[in-house]
Order: sequence, then C-alpha cells, then structure tokens
Amino acid sequence: MIAHLQGRLVEKNPTEVVIDCGGVGYQVNISLHTFSLIPNSENIKLYTHLQIKEDAHTLYGFAEKSEREIFRMLLSVSGIGAGIARTMLSSIEPKQIINAIASGDVGIIQSIKGIGNKTAQRVILDLKEKVVKLYDIDEVFAVQNNRNRDEALSALEVLGFVRKASEKVVERIVKEDPEATVETIIKKALKSL
Repeated sequence: MIAHLQGRLVEKNPTEVVIDCGGVGYQVNISLHTFSLIPNSENIKLYTHLQIKEDAHTLYGFAEKSEREIFRMLLSVSGIGAGIARTMLSSIEPKQIINAIASGDVGIIQSIKGIGNKTAQRVILDLKEKVVKLYDIDEVFAVQNNRNRDEALSALEVLGFVRKASEKVVERIVKEDPEATVETIIKKALKSL
C-alpha cells in the first residue's frame, strides 16, 4: 500500500497531478478540493489511496488525511465507486459531506451529479452512525441546523426564488453562521438573491 507521495510536482490539472518521486513519475487522480489546496510550489505531499482492479492500478491523492478518510468511507457504501466518491469530493466540501450525512440531508447528497435518491439514502443509512461517532457531531445540532436551512429554503421558494440559486446562497449563510435562525437566513438570503 502506498500511504503518501512526496516529491516534485511535474504536472497539475483539475483532475490529476504527476509527482516525480526519485525519478519515477506517479500519475495521481485528485478531487477539485485537493486541486484547490495544492500549492504551486515545486515540492508537494499527497496522502494516497491505491485502488487495485483486474485491469488497472489507480492512485487517488488527497491534500488532507481527513479527505482521504471520507473517500474511503464513501467507497464502503454499496453503489459508490471511486469515480463517484471523487465527484462528491469535487462537488462539495468534505465538511459539507460530513454534515449532510450526520444530519440526514438527502437533498445535498442527491444534488451531486451521478447520485440518485436511493444511493443518497444508502450513503446516509450506512455512514450516519460512523460519522456521528468519528467526528463527535452532536446529532441534535445537525438536525436543528438542517431544519432551519430547509425552512428558509421553502420560504424562499414560496417567495418565487429558484431553488438551485437559493440553495447556494443559504448554504453559504449557514456555513458562515451555523446557529442562524430561519429569519436571519431568509433576511441575509434576500440581500444576496
């Protein structure tokens, strides 16, 4: 098993990097989250996950150990392969995935390309206990926070705003102020929409 790679960054693009380690160039698949965290300096270190299949050995790299941990957790869910797990980590922040799982928010997980309702529910069902225990998340807080967000989104929809646009704004507000009340979320969202 290859735990990490440390070497000279030869090539960098949003889906993969090539790292030269002692004269050997390793092609490593990355998420957009990792891409945004990789410095443009010459030497880098990525934590890796090696996937061995009949027809390929594929390396996945992560700037943070925690992102690799989430990737591996997602792989343990039936129906989630490395491609979908990487898409999830590219679409939303790893912390948002953890919060969505802990709070049982099917909507956020389902909003990721390639994930349907059943798969989103399976992710939550399979990982919720593990995530709550591992990250020591207070379930009551996660559900309450989720309820405020959902109520605010419903209100904005009633007011005639498009759900997709509202979700982005509301997510940002909740991220900045996790304890915001429904009224606060709506007021701040109306200023941004």
